[in-house]
Amino acid sequence: MIRRAAVTDHSRITDVRNAVRENRLNPAKVSLVEEIARWIYDNGTFWVWEEDDAVQGFAVADSRDGTIFGLFIHPDYEGRGIGRTLLPLACNDLRKAGFAVATLTTSPGTRAEGFYRAGGWIETGREDDGQIIFQKKL
Repeated sequence: MIRRAAVTDHSRITDVRNAVRENRLNPAKVSLVEEIARWIYDNGTFWVWEEDDAVQGFAVADSRDGTIFGLFIHPDYEGRGIGRTLLPLACNDLRKAGFAVATLTTSPGTRAEGFYRAGGWIETGREDDGQIIFQKKL
């Protein structure tokens, strides 16, 4: 089932985020990520995929800057099309917020990089830490 997340989903969303094998959260960025997530909970939408009575994946956009803040699937549920289903919902949130282009970053050499390239996202640069910057017209 796809639905908007509730505040009560926060713990499980955090569990999913921390369970991923690639693009692990840098410990130095934990407090910043938590701050952004709190703002989005209050002002935006986390889209979640619920299966087996728990959130197994989520997608979320930050409508302040036109970015896809996160798309993460629990490793036990990868390869089922969950990401391809959830990502357009987050992109649509950005479109509704007035953005014509969505931006996201991911680590090079990961499955995520291949996922975004296959989905039509275009590499537009690199961050100082090597993260690939992708954009896609909405």
